[in-house]
Amino acid sequence: MSLGVNPSPFAGRTAVVTGAAGGIGAATARMLAARGTAVVIGDVDPRAADVVAQVEADGGRALSVRADVTDEESVAALMDVAAEFGADVGVAAGESGSVDVLVANAGIAERKGPLHELDLDHWRTVLDIDLTGVALSMKHGLRHMDAQGSGAVVAVSSILGLVGQAGSAPYSAAKAGVANLVRSAGLGYAQSGIRVNAVAPGYVETPLTAGLDESVRAQMTDRQPIGRLGTPKEVAEVICFLASDAASFVTGAVWSVDGGYVAQ
Repeated sequence: MSLGVNPSPFAGRTAVVTGAAGGIGAATARMLAARGTAVVIGDVDPRAADVVAQVEADGGRALSVRADVTDEESVAALMDVAAEFGADVGVAAGESGSVDVLVANAGIAERKGPLHELDLDHWRTVLDIDLTGVALSMKHGLRHMDAQGSGAVVAVSSILGLVGQAGSAPYSAAKAGVANLVRSAGLGYAQSGIRVNAVAPGYVETPLTAGLDESVRAQMTDRQPIGRLGTPKEVAEVICFLASDAASFVTGAVWSVDGGYVAQ
């Protein structure tokens, strides 16, 4: 389904979305592009090129850059390429580009199990991608935003960053870290023209959840007071709001997008 191009306050701005080869990231990249943003996707998954093709088919502007969020040089280069891309497509000739929006979305799931059986290598991998990767993305996105005196960051946490779940030590720890990282950065940049927020999605329909056993999907659905799983588009809508000028008085906040899960 084509999202179309809808000129908005995003027009002329450049956004970086990490981990946007599928799921929430892809929906966010397409939605930002449909609303006028030049989007740069940073991902190690080659399917990111398919998302770029979808954006371009809808009349938007996008670029895919292979970027590993655990590698600082890779992340720094991603942000620099994004600024150049913004200069090419949205800024008058001779002016420097900008990174106006950062959606720090890249992350992986975990192997669940009791903490006394924790695999340290797996712990480090999850923390490196789901927390350190967000911090590095924010560091180098904020480097550009601080220089220009404006910008909006939206990180992707999780309901498991707000409430506990048995057998979910690495992922819960990482996502809780993202939530407090956002609160800290939101305060740190509150007077710099930069807003930093997060979304905390609940159980969402993605290729990962689509492949689960029906009994597992039923359990996930039963945990959601709204009675169904969310969609990537529903999460993307909140991300785009937080990245927009409509959320100009919102910073340091973690928004649950979870069908009422954490309100129970």
